Amino acid sequence: MLRVTFLGVSTLLFDDGETALLTDGFFSRPSLLRVAVRPLRPNLTRIDACLGRAGISRLAAVLVAHSHYDHALDAPVVAARTGAVLVGSASTAAIGAGYQLSADRLVPAPVAAPLRFGAFTVTAVESEHSHPDRFPGTIDTPVRPPARAAAYRTGGCYSFHIGHSQGTGLVHASANFRPGALAGLRADTVYLGIGQLGKASDQFQRDYWRQVVEQVAPTRVVPIHWDRFTRPLSRPLRPLPRPVDDHRRTMAFLRRMCADTGIELTLPEAWRPTPVGHLR
Repeated sequence: MLRVTFLGVSTLLFDDGETALLTDGFFSRPSLLRVAVRPLRPNLTRIDACLGRAGISRLAAVLVAHSHYDHALDAPVVAARTGAVLVGSASTAAIGAGYQLSADRLVPAPVAAPLRFGAFTVTAVESEHSHPDRFPGTIDTPVRPPARAAAYRTGGCYSFHIGHSQGTGLVHASANFRPGALAGLRADTVYLGIGQLGKASDQFQRDYWRQVVEQVAPTRVVPIHWDRFTRPLSRPLRPLPRPVDDHRRTMAFLRRMCADTGIELTLPEAWRPTPVGHLR
């Protein structure tokens, strides 16, 4: 059975028992003080502990939504440890090259034609980063850790449509959109990035819902990228702090919209596998 496990931020494990895919794979989760004052490097102890706890030994692909450190810091390490290819933008490839992944393991995000991994099809849809983007721009030379957080610039920003005969998901990691970009796609479950959405205007929230959720007509919405990613995954997840976001306002908005449209709303629990569901 196809199951999805939430592992904090926008890290999601898709596993059908034969093939497994991971989005982002961010497990180091350095403290805010470390991010502010020191260069970052992947925490190998935390990465190995999280892979072990999630039961991840082999992956077909690590899909990177964009190249900020809370998405891409650990992704090349996870790919190397699990035999996966690293899928993402040219900026993500520059990070992978700096981590000494071989060129054949660096795969461009498949905007035009889907990639196949076992029974999965993966299609990237170009999107936009949420406001504000603190580290905009592209990465044009390899990033070799340790490196400052600012070295992990956005690069291309993607949603990933993940198709499977047992269910279809859209991983939309950042709370922003390109108008009409998702037209024609359908998904059982939208894994909806909500980080900083609580600080957006009422109009933006409605536009975001219309351009992402309504476009793909899901039966379920699962909020992601809401947790405080400076806390290790060994501790309970907590929402982003109020100066950064307003989690309660966002959840109130989502509850209203889901109630009005008959869509199930599920706040995910870390480490707990759940089914994707079937298309209507």
